[in-house]
Amino acid sequence: MAYNQAAGLGGMLKSGHRSMDGLEGATLRNVEACRSISTITRTSLGPNGMNKLVVNHLGKIIVTSDCATIVKTLEVEHPAAKMLQLAAEAQDFECGDGTNLVVSFAGELLSQTEDLFRMGLHPSDVVAGFSKAGDKLLEDFLPPMAELVPPMTDGRSKDELVRVVKPVVAAKHLGSEDILAPLVAEACLGTVSSSSGPASFSVDSVRVAKILGGDISQSHVVHGFVALRGLETTLTSAKDAKVVVFGCGMEASATEAKGTVLMKNADDLKNYNKSEEKKMEEIVKGIADSGVKVCVAGGTVSEMALHFIERYGMLCLKIGSKWELRRLCVATGATALVRLGAPTPDEMGHCDHVHQKEVGGRPVTIFSQSEGSKNGKLSTIVLRASTSSVLADLERAIDDGVHAAKTACKNGKLVPGAGATEMELSLKVGAFADTCPGLDQYAIRAFGKALEVVPRTLAENAGLDQAVVIAALGAAHASGKISAGVDIGAMGIDGATAVSDDTGVLDLYTTKASALKLAIDSALTVLRVDQIIMSKQAGGGGAAGMAGM
Repeated sequence: MAYNQAAGLGGMLKSGHRSMDGLEGATLRNVEACRSISTITRTSLGPNGMNKLVVNHLGKIIVTSDCATIVKTLEVEHPAAKMLQLAAEAQDFECGDGTNLVVSFAGELLSQTEDLFRMGLHPSDVVAGFSKAGDKLLEDFLPPMAELVPPMTDGRSKDELVRVVKPVVAAKHLGSEDILAPLVAEACLGTVSSSSGPASFSVDSVRVAKILGGDISQSHVVHGFVALRGLETTLTSAKDAKVVVFGCGMEASATEAKGTVLMKNADDLKNYNKSEEKKMEEIVKGIADSGVKVCVAGGTVSEMALHFIERYGMLCLKIGSKWELRRLCVATGATALVRLGAPTPDEMGHCDHVHQKEVGGRPVTIFSQSEGSKNGKLSTIVLRASTSSVLADLERAIDDGVHAAKTACKNGKLVPGAGATEMELSLKVGAFADTCPGLDQYAIRAFGKALEVVPRTLAENAGLDQAVVIAALGAAHASGKISAGVDIGAMGIDGATAVSDDTGVLDLYTTKASALKLAIDSALTVLRVDQIIMSKQAGGGGAAGMAGM
């Protein structure tokens, strides 16, 4: 088909495409979409953040205030809003916390651009101003804030870890931080490498076992592995036990090809069953003779195998999940075998105490290691709560706490929290705008104003008068009180400005810097788009979602 020049873009592209360009057509629409997603997540910022009830495409109900979970579950269609979603996911992957700051700050930055465009500024001037303000903020203004608070020096100290983890957990689940933060710190310390040098551990080494019923105060840490099912055998306890893990089931293996067995008399039938019994007994006896006390199977355990395991006084546990099997191998130092038979000493694991226990009416098997054990580099937090939604939300809070502990072990720098850092940066960026001669000074000033979104939102979510709080907080910072932040404890107190000179809330410098950088980058990416061209979507189902864009 020849290209019809007279038809313009419509003649060049396939029929069914859609195109939007210019300030009104593309830029402002993108800003509007990003502001919408930011408005959704902003009310979940901080300790008093509200929960969102999201029903996903499978009908699963998710109740959470965790921004990363919300944006992931929302199935965002708009390409510009999707950039904020990707930025939040990147922050969640890198630091595990600060996702709401990314989306809220990026959305506020883009909201500020609408007034700038009305004033007559070109998007290029706004991009130049935001870039200049962002560079100045990350290089000159933010690093000195870390010198105000003593950093975390010892990653092997429980008190130091609790100091870092508590604000992170409180932001997700206010009221549970005094119980959860020490549990997270203890679980992390149980997996820290014993080598000299800075403390380090893997996030995957801290697991959560969720058991419905009871309340959060009954949660505890197990240095080892917890399987959420009982043992198959009548024996329920073994100490100083050698452990063998089979990736397959413990049963007579079936042949790959079909075969026919011809039996001529009753003796043949008796001997056929006996030979299978004899072979299974040989295998189990070989395992027992190697000193193994605990067998773990990744598949079915036949009744015959269970009979011989009982006879030789061993424990047997069945674990269906390959992931759980892998975690058990990490906890005991065992190797998952793909063949039935006696293991070599290198393939066996070791556990100080294996026992079955009933928690909340449910039998669980606990593989616990004593302190200083060389095998166990895995900790499990046994979490109790009344409903499955609360359990899932507490698990997310613990996950964020573990990420925060890992980040702090790498870089222990801390900055004042509760909106103090953002308010101080806002004033510094505003002062910097006054020194800039060009049109970009308006964009830099708007950038500084956008930083106020954090203390303003914290005040709003706590039910405080945000205008009074921002005015009092700005005055406190202008008079040199750099650590002054929003005091959410002032709810309902008449005449209180809700500003505390030192809230005691701390944020990790690395998390804060990463969140601000990702927010600035995603906002600039959206602003640099001046035209959106969408092809006709393949199939009939998905196209309807983009129609309202």
